[in-house]
Amino acid sequence: MTETTEPTDLGLPRHVRACLFDLDGVITRTAVVHAAAWKQAFDEFLRRHDGDSFRPFDRGRDYDEYVDGRPRADGVRTFLASRGIHLPEGGPDDPPDAPTVHGLGNRKNDLLLHLIRTDGVEAYDGTLRYVEQARARGLLTAVVSSSANCRDVLRSIGAEHLFDVRIDGVVAAERGLPGKPAPDTFLAAARDLGVEPAEAAVFEDALAGMDAGRAGRFGHVVGIDRVGQADALRAHGADVVVPDLTDLGDWA
Repeated sequence: MTETTEPTDLGLPRHVRACLFDLDGVITRTAVVHAAAWKQAFDEFLRRHDGDSFRPFDRGRDYDEYVDGRPRADGVRTFLASRGIHLPEGGPDDPPDAPTVHGLGNRKNDLLLHLIRTDGVEAYDGTLRYVEQARARGLLTAVVSSSANCRDVLRSIGAEHLFDVRIDGVVAAERGLPGKPAPDTFLAAARDLGVEPAEAAVFEDALAGMDAGRAGRFGHVVGIDRVGQADALRAHGADVVVPDLTDLGDWA
């Protein structure tokens, strides 16, 4: 008898046993808030650094290419390198006005937390319903995020209980895991769930996340296109691209 290769009603290959979800832009609508905080932090810095030759941070191209999905300090380094700027590293406890990689990253985080406190956090209902359906079918679930605020964000939307494993910026720092586009955080989530990478599906909206899914040789990589970059998501390794998880499979 030939084993069927038809996908499940969740739109996943039948060998998938676990689902690994990014947070910002996949579970929550915080990608736009992150982009706004990065823009304010970088523009403040660039105005001081560049003077009359100031060229602002682009919330589309610069955010997608250099920052989205990366750990905070990596985002600072990668974007500044694109402008030919090098800052001393400093340390994680640097004040937000320090002219260092960590200082600039901490300025961004202060701005982000202010925006979250002011505007709140909104979840993507389609993703939460998809996670619930996956768990109802016996699939394991994990959240994999570069954010150090991941647990607080999940608690704010009442979704912490939906994930068996959390690999975020705090856990990555404790374990010395490099962030996306390296696959290490996703690989750690699969390992903690007790599955092989080939048995796990990655759900991401960031190009760096696509790169991580491809580099980790995961069983399926789902790109979620919130901003009109479907072609780029495919080019970076997505097996399938959907605008929302309600469009993946026929469960909804």
